[in-house]
Amino acid sequence: MPPYSSSESSAPEPSSSVYTASEYVASDGTRLAYRVFGAALDAAHDDRGPVVCVPGGPADSRYLGDLGGLSAHRQLIVLDTRGTGRSAIPEDPSSYRCDRLVEDVESLREHLGLRRMNLLGHSGGANVATQYAARHPTRVSKLALIGPGTRAVGLAIPGEMRRELALSRKGEPWFPSAFAALEAITEGTGTDWDAISPFFYGRWDSAARQHHATSQPENKEAVVGFAAEGAFDAQATRAGLAGCAMPVLLLTGEFDMNSPPRAVAEFAELFRDATFVVQPAAGHYPWLDDAERFVAATAAFLG
Repeated sequence: MPPYSSSESSAPEPSSSVYTASEYVASDGTRLAYRVFGAALDAAHDDRGPVVCVPGGPADSRYLGDLGGLSAHRQLIVLDTRGTGRSAIPEDPSSYRCDRLVEDVESLREHLGLRRMNLLGHSGGANVATQYAARHPTRVSKLALIGPGTRAVGLAIPGEMRRELALSRKGEPWFPSAFAALEAITEGTGTDWDAISPFFYGRWDSAARQHHATSQPENKEAVVGFAAEGAFDAQATRAGLAGCAMPVLLLTGEFDMNSPPRAVAEFAELFRDATFVVQPAAGHYPWLDDAERFVAATAAFLG
C-alpha cells in the first residue's frame, strides 16, 4: 500500500467541531480518507442526506473545517483528495489529474451507499465537482460551488479583472506591499506569493494569518498533476452541464481574486437552475470572513 502523504500532520485539527475520521479504497486501490462532521439527518432522502465536500489546493481538507458551522445544519463528508491529508500517495502520479479525481468522488458515493448526493466544491475542488456533475448528472441532488475555479468550463479570468479587485482594497494598511508584489507577479518579475495572501481574505487578522499558514498545499506533485494535460475538456463539460437539472449554488466573496464575482456570474449562466450569491466583504474563504452569513446562505440553498 502506498505511504501516507507527508502533509498528514501539517495543520492543527479544526477545533470548532467534532468529527469522525474514516477511509475507503478508490477504484485503483489507493486508500483515501475523509472526515464526517455533524449528525446524519436522513441519508435515505436525497435532499436531506450528507453533503460531500471536495477541497481545493490540492491541499489537506483541514482548511475547510466544518465550513463555519454548516455541520449544524447538514452532515458534511469532507474528502482528503489523493496525496493530501490522511489520504495515500497513489502509485500512478497521473491519477492526480482533475478529471481522474472525479472517479474518487464516485467511489466515495458508492462507499457511502448514496443513490444521489449533495456535492460541494471549493476553489479547485469546484472543478472536480463540476466535472462530476457533468459526467454523472443523475447522481447529484444539489451542487454548491464556493469560490469556484473555472478551468473545468474554460472560463479564463483576465489579469485586469483581478487587478481591479485588488485596487478595491487600497485602503487597507497592508495594501502597498501586497499590491507591489502582485504587480511584480503579474509582470513576471516577482514570485512572492505569500506577500499577496491578504488579498484572499476579507480581513487580514490573526485568524486569517493562522488559516493561511496551515492551509497551503504540501504535495507539489499533486498540485502540478491536478492541471496536467488532459485534466480539462471544457467543451465536453459544458455539454454535460447543459443537461443538468439539479439546483446549483455559486457563492463567491466580494473581494475574491481567485474567483471574481463577474467571472462566477458568467459561470452561473451555464446552469439551468443557478443561484448566484456574492458575500459582502468576503474573500476566497467566506466561511472564515463571516461564518453566520455564509452558513445562512448555504444552508438555505441546501434546504
